[in-house]
Amino acid sequence: MRDNQVTEMIERYLDGEMTIDERAEFEALRKKDATVETKFTEHKHFTGLLKQYSERLDMEHRLNAIHSEIDVYTLKENLMSHPSLVIRLWRNHHSKISVAASIAIFATLVTLFFTGYLTNQDPRYQQLAREVTKIKGEQSVIKGQINRPMPKTGPTITAKFRATGFALSSDGYIVTNLHVVDNADSVYVQNADGESFHTKVVYTQPEYDIAVLQINDPSFKNLGVIPYTFKKGKSDLGEEVYTLGYPTDDVVFGPGALTSAAGYHGDSTEYQVSVPVNPGNSGGPLLDSKGNIIGVISGKQTQTQGFAFAKKSNFLLKTIHDIPADSLSKTFNLNTKNTLAGLSRPQQLKKLRNYVFIVKVYNNQ
Repeated sequence: MRDNQVTEMIERYLDGEMTIDERAEFEALRKKDATVETKFTEHKHFTGLLKQYSERLDMEHRLNAIHSEIDVYTLKENLMSHPSLVIRLWRNHHSKISVAASIAIFATLVTLFFTGYLTNQDPRYQQLAREVTKIKGEQSVIKGQINRPMPKTGPTITAKFRATGFALSSDGYIVTNLHVVDNADSVYVQNADGESFHTKVVYTQPEYDIAVLQINDPSFKNLGVIPYTFKKGKSDLGEEVYTLGYPTDDVVFGPGALTSAAGYHGDSTEYQVSVPVNPGNSGGPLLDSKGNIIGVISGKQTQTQGFAFAKKSNFLLKTIHDIPADSLSKTFNLNTKNTLAGLSRPQQLKKLRNYVFIVKVYNNQ
């Protein structure tokens, strides 16, 4: 099917010109063909921008028309000829006017803060660390217990953030995103069986938003041979990919496809993928159909549903290579044999889930 035919079908679908049968056929085509789905999403986003621009122009024309109808000079003379009226209004109502202005300014600042315009983070890009609901009085519990030895099942206090991480080696080295553990006082990882282990951050690479952790808990046991390998080369557009992570208390499988070789705003260190992700997926593995790690889930675009981003595996490998030897209490070697290749997806997930962890972050504040 040629591009102009696909575009015509998309426009007819969005304009409601298709019959019920045609809409059903087109929706089935979108599910079947990732390229068509990508074109549909991009075209819908583009037409939305055009509509916003048209509405903006219409508003400007309306404001200009209103402005042209106002007799500025007459208004000025009326106000200046009765200055006492303005003064009386101010004297009688200045307190109410001040309160109203303060409320308006405060509301504007709050809106700007929560939409991201007063922070360094682009409001259209969402990092996927999940903030855990706070419990009354937990701050005092944290101060008293954060430095105490924790039981095998982990601390009983509530974590501030939680996300995902996965094993680099069988002896306890874990990778996650830097934005997950940044400024943490204590970090734990929890396996699929609910067992929690204390970890320490051994190395971070802010440029790639990557952090390497090491489990230093005496109750931790060797994981056994890691079943996946880390891809050094580039992956291709349209490749089938998937992730496994913890946006909820249970591990969640997210299937999709690689939709772009560059990430947000053309970031060459990332892939763009059509994988469903939510807060809590940060730091999760992105794998191809053969079970090779090709990236680390890091964020998603908020304005377009279904678009996520993952740091490419070659930048993860570069980070590992740059770790100073004195930062590691023991050296580790990455697995070079992939035992996931050739397995069905359910079989891959059964093996993989033992090497994917919940990352829990605690702050003593």
